[in-house]
Amino acid sequence: MKEQRSFRVEAVVLRHTDWGEADRLVTLYAREHGKLRAIAKGARRIHSRKAGHLEPFTRVTLQLARGRDLLIITQADTLDAYLPIHDELIKTSQAAYMVELIDRFTREEGIDNPGIYPLLTDSLLRLQKEADPWLAIRFFEMRLLEHLGFRPHLFECARCGRQIQAEKQYFSAAQGGVLCPTCGPGVAGARQAPLQALKYLRHFQRSDYARVLKARPAEEVRAEVEALLQHYLTYLLERSLNVPHFLEQIRK
Repeated sequence: MKEQRSFRVEAVVLRHTDWGEADRLVTLYAREHGKLRAIAKGARRIHSRKAGHLEPFTRVTLQLARGRDLLIITQADTLDAYLPIHDELIKTSQAAYMVELIDRFTREEGIDNPGIYPLLTDSLLRLQKEADPWLAIRFFEMRLLEHLGFRPHLFECARCGRQIQAEKQYFSAAQGGVLCPTCGPGVAGARQAPLQALKYLRHFQRSDYARVLKARPAEEVRAEVEALLQHYLTYLLERSLNVPHFLEQIRK
């Protein structure tokens, strides 16, 4: 079947970079096509009509034409700019964290993962709405890991399969989850997993968002949950993420 020369997509802008003298290279995550890159010609010119539609974490509809090497954006319209997010530096950074995760994990273009696009758009709406979006971000992380095939083992030992009990446990990014007290000490790089942090991680993994919203972890537990998730995400990506460090500086 012959590919269409021009086609329309709904997408969220992940990021953009300068391209040539006046163009921009835009990285997108599209509803039906997964990650795409496309050139917005003249988008850096003062009077460009496309530029305002192509800012990071904007939901857009685009008309794309197939160029010799890259797709070309011929038309752009905003569906949702999530404007309240832009009014708060922390929320702007949290949205940047979400799109950074998707950008880093989806390295190949044109491969659709049906769960990721609605997860991203729902999470941006939650971020926009919630006064404290901490739970929305943890829910996003856990569901993204699941959609990508990296769902951590939290109910059975990732090494021996023994059911996890209410006692001191370990977490190994290399093993893909929690290790029991027997297996944990013998695994290089395994770290202790505090019971309360593990309890909430399990809750986030097995619950829908309405139930997750009822969680009330203490600040100390929040820090432990974040530390475990960042440890796992960093291991999977083989490098640190940019935004979490920036968010930490803002909070301080």
